[in-house]
Amino acid sequence: MKEIFIFFLHGLSYSGLLFLIASGLTLVFGMMRVLNFAHASFYMLGAYFSYTIAVWSDHFWVSLIFGPLILFMIGAIIERVFLRRVHTFGLVYDLLLTFGLGYVIGEVVKWIWGTKPLSVSVSGILNDTVIFFGISYPIYRLFILFVAMLIGILLAIILFRTKLGIIIRAAVDDNQMVNALGVNIPLIFMSVFAFGAALAGFAGVIAGPLLSTSTDMANLVLIDAFVVVIVGGLGSLRGSVVSSLIVGQLNSFGVLLIPRISMALIYLMMAIILVYKPLGLFGVKK
Repeated sequence: MKEIFIFFLHGLSYSGLLFLIASGLTLVFGMMRVLNFAHASFYMLGAYFSYTIAVWSDHFWVSLIFGPLILFMIGAIIERVFLRRVHTFGLVYDLLLTFGLGYVIGEVVKWIWGTKPLSVSVSGILNDTVIFFGISYPIYRLFILFVAMLIGILLAIILFRTKLGIIIRAAVDDNQMVNALGVNIPLIFMSVFAFGAALAGFAGVIAGPLLSTSTDMANLVLIDAFVVVIVGGLGSLRGSVVSSLIVGQLNSFGVLLIPRISMALIYLMMAIILVYKPLGLFGVKK
């Protein structure tokens, strides 16, 4: 029972990390209808910037603040210089552009940081363990879960309880009408894309001390992140929460119970859900 409980907690912490990644992807698609294949590369950049800032400052918390800010600026530049020029041509052009940007970012990372895995360490209370129910468990994994819950609550409040959230959702439904009311639609969309990139970077900073920072980390998480977004329903924040929990537990208990087909379980689950719910668990037809 103790082993099962530990794997359950592992699944929750991985679910939290997946949600941090998928929430930005969901936000960008839900608000802008852009399927951003470079999102996992933003996540990888966040981890590498975290390593550099942590080495320079000798404080993990500094990287947790400045890493996402750097990704916010990078996201804003990419939207303004590249994405805005092709967005009017449709989803396929957005997809091809972001797919190519992901490869470019991967090569830039190899050129700057090399190909050897890098490690980011935390100190203080985050490096300790906590004992409950007779089990010693790393505090940092619980920290990831707590941060994911906090981010989810803040996103829900911003999108559904603030004037800014109303403007963003209205701009998606009828941007011409919102523009006629004096709202700067291009600025709104640039901010949303940049914020999505910052969320990916934040997830990368969080993942650095838990996983090895390497050039493969974008590819390792890309499929799981897209499974979360598709199963939950494209553009649905609530769907991302639920599907993150499902994928996280399948990943954890699949390794424990049936390791030979643990990876296939996620795709089997996605196939079953999409057969009965083609738009995902909480997806709606636009």
